[in-house]
Amino acid sequence: MSKINIIGAGLAGSECAIYLANKGHKVNLYDIKTKSMTPAHSSRDFAEIVCSNSLKSDDISTASGVFKRELLALGSTLIKTAYDYRVPAGQALAVDREEFSKKITELIKSNSNITIHCEDVGSFEEDAITVIATGPLSTDNMCNAIKKKIGEDFFYFYDAVAPIVSFESVDMSKAFFASRYDKGGADYLNCAMNKDEYLNFYNELVNAKTAELHEFEKNKIFESCMPIEIMAKRGVDGIRFGPLKPVGIKNPHKEERPYAVVQLRKENAHGTMYNLVGFQTNLTFPEQKRVFSLIPGLENAEFLRYGVMHTNNFVNFPKCLDVYSRLICDNNIFIAGQLSGVEGYVESIASGLYCAINIDRMINKKELISFSADTILGGLYNYLINANPKSFQPINANFGILNPIEERDKAKRNLAYGVRSNEEIKRKLEEIKE
Repeated sequence: MSKINIIGAGLAGSECAIYLANKGHKVNLYDIKTKSMTPAHSSRDFAEIVCSNSLKSDDISTASGVFKRELLALGSTLIKTAYDYRVPAGQALAVDREEFSKKITELIKSNSNITIHCEDVGSFEEDAITVIATGPLSTDNMCNAIKKKIGEDFFYFYDAVAPIVSFESVDMSKAFFASRYDKGGADYLNCAMNKDEYLNFYNELVNAKTAELHEFEKNKIFESCMPIEIMAKRGVDGIRFGPLKPVGIKNPHKEERPYAVVQLRKENAHGTMYNLVGFQTNLTFPEQKRVFSLIPGLENAEFLRYGVMHTNNFVNFPKCLDVYSRLICDNNIFIAGQLSGVEGYVESIASGLYCAINIDRMINKKELISFSADTILGGLYNYLINANPKSFQPINANFGILNPIEERDKAKRNLAYGVRSNEEIKRKLEEIKE
């Protein structure tokens, strides 16, 4: 029988351990709790939900709603438990965090196939299948072990992410494609501002509310990933000579020369997602929506991912991992959770489940299985494996990562995504059973 070591009992590690144990596999689950915890944790229980208790929308016309149904169909214990400990939150799936974690801990401790080790792991056993699920605040021992395995250049310690918007929500009567000085292809989507528009945007930006940082994250702002609001506070023209510089850009909608220009860069091959270049930010999500919607062309923008700025460990997925989330340099080691480059609670649970499904198949000498971008799960990993390794950043679930459906009506298209996902998951379940 193959030895399975799962390092980290957060959302991803707990999901992975329970799935494999329920399949009859013996699992060693390593976690530093109960002896010590990372600065972000407060509970001694496993599968702790650290910040918001919301697992996002449960509406079947949303990506998060479709995603949860995929995971339920594939046998996710954590998603099922989340529904069992649901608290009122409108269309969102919100949970009683304490009771949820307590139940998952109980399920793990009562499972005879899971052996719990309270240990800060700093190396990997060569004869074992290993899942690293230690999260964005992995210990120094684990970080050093990962760096030694994959190389220093492929491991990151700071998460500086710019917002992503859907292309279809951009007002193209104001935005336009162009390259600076018309050199090369018109690869950037541009949103030009006149002086009044810029000054209004600037004033709202520098006075906007920022997200509260953990004490250990304070004073960790680097010049190479300066938040747009911090850069702006250095002077009214600072960002006009930085990410919003207007030089070499002509606005085809107006004769006047732009006073400032926000550029957006294509985020995926289909061109359904664009990120705001240079807009790494620590603004709260509602403030990002409010302030960035002041940019001409983005008044009704749909934000597929908000910007974040915090201490975070993650590997360069397209450089280091294969489509099954295994290290390219060592196929016995899987990486799950936020450490692999997924962002969010449900995404972390999904990554643990995905690794578990393939470890079960690996042990039973079956061909490993991947999912198409007709599903949220497949779209997530399709994005990760095909992302630009030079600018790789974590991602969460959204419809922009799916194979597009040609339907002009957005509501109908979103429902069609859900129907197609359901059909594809059913097909994959038959494949898994075989």
